Amino acid sequence: MTNTAENTTRDATRDATRDATRDATRNAPGMTVVVTGASGRTGSRVARAAEATGLTVRAASRATGFDWWDRSTWADTLRGADAAYLAHPSDVGAPGAAEAVGALAREGVGLGVRRLVLLSARGEDQALPTEEALHASGADWTVVRAAWFAQNFSEGPLVAELRESGELVFPADEVREPFLDVRDIADVVVSALTSGEHYVGRTLTLSGARLLTFGAAVAEIARATGRPLTYRAVSTRDYGEALVGFGVPPEEVAGMTAIFDTLLDGRNAHLSDGVREVLGRAPRDFGDFVREEAAAGTWNA
Repeated sequence: MTNTAENTTRDATRDATRDATRDATRNAPGMTVVVTGASGRTGSRVARAAEATGLTVRAASRATGFDWWDRSTWADTLRGADAAYLAHPSDVGAPGAAEAVGALAREGVGLGVRRLVLLSARGEDQALPTEEALHASGADWTVVRAAWFAQNFSEGPLVAELRESGELVFPADEVREPFLDVRDIADVVVSALTSGEHYVGRTLTLSGARLLTFGAAVAEIARATGRPLTYRAVSTRDYGEALVGFGVPPEEVAGMTAIFDTLLDGRNAHLSDGVREVLGRAPRDFGDFVREEAAAGTWNA
């Protein structure tokens, strides 16, 4: 064997050993994962799923000293971690999201946190600059584009309407949506984080198991609870005016209604196979989510 051949073989062996060691380290129990929004709808479930897999979770929220809007808080949260889950606190397509996510990703990479998973939104054009900012950061990135959350009916302002008034008012007429259980998002995120290089540089698109209108979703909740719950569709403009009346800043309402106009125009009325591709099973069904929450008394008056 010539020296050139020997060197080539040695280099290939070294590279293979390096890659295997890197992947094993990333997949090892005790790997530290920063979870932004760890007290929120997706972050809390990502944290639980990661801990159940044996990962060490570093919760990143204002309660732990991390603030998306204060860059001086980022380094202490990121330093020494192996990976991070990024969920922008307002919306991935909101003004300023691309700049914040890009800056946080670059800082993470600079501190050695190269493995980053970003929560994005399926069909949301406004989210594309944020995704591009992540791509440009130098990270080993994965983007998870999620459909509308099933848990939007059980957590946050929508559930308060159903519980207190028995009516949900929202700017979605007969558009159909494959409502996605947030627990499926968490399982996909953790799988992406612990699967070595398999999902690096990929965009995973997730949906629930079947299409429902918002009215049909509320009807399922009504049947499960035995309450006469109703759904009333309004225009995006009327919905925005109501939000301003409740004290939401007009500039925030403008961004929110622009996103609703995009997401609720029918473009998302189809299923995506990301959950099955990553987890090897079907997504959780909306009906199962409704029965669990009804049994827990989520929508009791």
